[in-house]
Amino acid sequence: MDETRIQDRGEAGTIEPTALHESTPKHRRSIVGGVGAALAHDSGAKHVSGEARYTDDDPELPGTLHVYLAMSARAHARILSMDIGKVRAAPGVACVLCAQDIPGKNDYSPVFGDDPIFAEETVSFVGQPLFAVAAETLAAARAAAKLAMVEYEDLPAAITIDEAIALGDAEGDLLPPHVMRLQDAAAALASAPHRVEGRIETGGQDHFYLEGQVAYAIPGEDGDVLVRSSTQHPSEVQHNVAKALGRPDHAVTIEVRRMGGGFGGKESQPALFAAVCALVAVKTGRPAKCRLDRDDDMEMTGKRHEMRTDYALGYDEDGRILSADFSHFVRCGYSKDLSGAIADRAMFHADNAYALPSAHIHSRRLRTHTASNTAFRGFGGPQGMVAIERALDRIAHETGLDPLDARKRNFYPAMGSDREAQTPYHMTVTDCVIAEIVEELEETSGYRARREAVRAFNEQSPILKKGLALTPVKFGISFTTTHLNQAGALVHVYKDGSVHLNHGGTEMGQGLFTKVAQVVAEEFQIDAARVKITATTTGKVPNTSATAASSGSDLNGMAAQAAARTIKERLIAYAVSRYGVPAKEVEFLPGRVRIGAHELSFEDLVGEAYLARVSLSSTGFYATPGIQYDRETASGTPFYYFAYGAACCEVVIDTLTGENRVLRADILHDVGRSLNPAIDLGQIEGGFIQGLGWLTTEELWWDRAGRLRTHAPSTYKIPTANDRPDDLRISLWDKGRNPSPTIYRSKAVGEPPFMLALSAFSALTDAVLAAGNHRRFPDLDAPATPERILAAVEAVRGRA
Repeated sequence: MDETRIQDRGEAGTIEPTALHESTPKHRRSIVGGVGAALAHDSGAKHVSGEARYTDDDPELPGTLHVYLAMSARAHARILSMDIGKVRAAPGVACVLCAQDIPGKNDYSPVFGDDPIFAEETVSFVGQPLFAVAAETLAAARAAAKLAMVEYEDLPAAITIDEAIALGDAEGDLLPPHVMRLQDAAAALASAPHRVEGRIETGGQDHFYLEGQVAYAIPGEDGDVLVRSSTQHPSEVQHNVAKALGRPDHAVTIEVRRMGGGFGGKESQPALFAAVCALVAVKTGRPAKCRLDRDDDMEMTGKRHEMRTDYALGYDEDGRILSADFSHFVRCGYSKDLSGAIADRAMFHADNAYALPSAHIHSRRLRTHTASNTAFRGFGGPQGMVAIERALDRIAHETGLDPLDARKRNFYPAMGSDREAQTPYHMTVTDCVIAEIVEELEETSGYRARREAVRAFNEQSPILKKGLALTPVKFGISFTTTHLNQAGALVHVYKDGSVHLNHGGTEMGQGLFTKVAQVVAEEFQIDAARVKITATTTGKVPNTSATAASSGSDLNGMAAQAAARTIKERLIAYAVSRYGVPAKEVEFLPGRVRIGAHELSFEDLVGEAYLARVSLSSTGFYATPGIQYDRETASGTPFYYFAYGAACCEVVIDTLTGENRVLRADILHDVGRSLNPAIDLGQIEGGFIQGLGWLTTEELWWDRAGRLRTHAPSTYKIPTANDRPDDLRISLWDKGRNPSPTIYRSKAVGEPPFMLALSAFSALTDAVLAAGNHRRFPDLDAPATPERILAAVEAVRGRA
């Protein structure tokens, strides 16, 4: 970057180094904070200092009401009566709302219309909202809610996967089953010379965003309302609030500057709290705030989907997979929410990075009487990958192969290879670089030497046992619901040369706003500090998709680039007209524009264009090209490209207690040409640690009555700084370059790193194997808590 600068050469999204112009040594050589710069997160200092303002930090207007949601005490029951007379009469209460008070539709669901704002005839999980109390203080609202008299008649309830299966067959499930097929998997499995089969379960996971669910509604004229919501999907919240009010979408504006974490938990479910606040605000004419405490938040909102997978793989003498059969049982909760797409993505990623000559994947979507499970980082992909990684560990055990060698023999063909391989959904993989990444990580991590060192350690250590594993990740990038792959942006250039940027993406700590600002700065060749990042609002960019599916930078970066280029084209046209030079002689340089032999600062050119009545504002739009998927036939091209990465983890377990620790992790991840290496490295580390929590410590537990007992940090163990491996080595793959024309040839980095933690899970399996002298392959489910590890050790030693 010292001797070159980045400049677009015509192809959308390409970056090429261009030699500096020799005739302008007096000018600075590059902009500050352009594409590729390790620019600090725009809110980083504010996060650390506590100055970052979230929805709950905005000053409350006079007369603000505080809303408390009264919750069901039963998992599944008929409501026989609900007397809220004493609630309405309680001190400080301004209004009480229940289902009958909703002027529009009593629903906040994203798709299917089965998520009532308030329960009506029945309740379907402990924590389901019954009514809302709006009072002068939150304490008054909470106290009033306790005065309600509710009489229930209990109905049969399914809490676990086994209970859901027992309650009804596939026809009675929450959603119809779905199947993907590649070739004749049953015949190939039957004829395979060798076979492994088993079952693995993965638990759910709470999002545990640091900022809980919160919304603040301000009433306007004519029944309009402004809602500040901590949401990843402002347009969906807008639609659901309008639906509840019985008003058109244009009557509702949703705004969010930043979230204190989202991870998918603020994609569909914030609509409930926004809708309740808006209903209160419109009914009373007073601002209303709903802010959940941690316990209520965890009880009321959905989690990552728990999943059971039964697997059977046929393979040859060399450990090459010939056929795979997977049966998924997905615990969805009481309503559909986004479970269909999540369960589908688990199927999409059942192959991970391995070419399966034949495959059969069957998925059931089970109804349970618990909070409706929802999007979570990876969106079902992590659950889908677990089984094939476990199966490959078993194949290695049966054949005597090193687990890494078993994996390498089954990778998809390398990009540019003469061989072709299709996924179980009939998409040809053409961009695979996993073999090259794994080979590099194998060398830089010292895998082979460490494998011998682990073996030597285990031979002389009777109590502590180590494990080592190196696993790959291949993750498809795009919304699998095709129409969601679109984004809009709005760019204003003011007459002093400063820039106002708005787009449909939301900032939840991942650095999206910074990256998109860098794209705009790069286009105009101005310092990133000249680009003002502004809150996401449905009043500026309409009909946006959720900031999800790792697509935030891909979609919003391209939309913002399109808007900036429209303005650039107008400025070029003005310069051509004003100075009489051909368009090819107008060049945007750092902080200035060369017009033939003449140079102007960027702000001077903008000022001239303003006086000449040139429009300096533009919208931009982007829709991902070339993707389509036919769900009926389970075939198509649902992903624009794949993101790849690999991790090598070394762990140690205590065979007397099951306690364990990741000692070292080496990660090599492909982000294409990074928009911002500092932010990308942070995303990789954060995703890996969050995945580690899901697979090792974060255990959700419901009692027989359907009450979530792990509903606070005292009972639910998320990873802390102490759980980070003392030796953590993360690198961006130097050779990365997205072959698809994405924004500056970058790749998504939000979700793929989460699945790098599968290496730790395989390493724990390896350590348990060592505890039993590699005689018996262990059954170990996730999360691999000390209790589960201890039970697995006892089993492989023949004591269980």
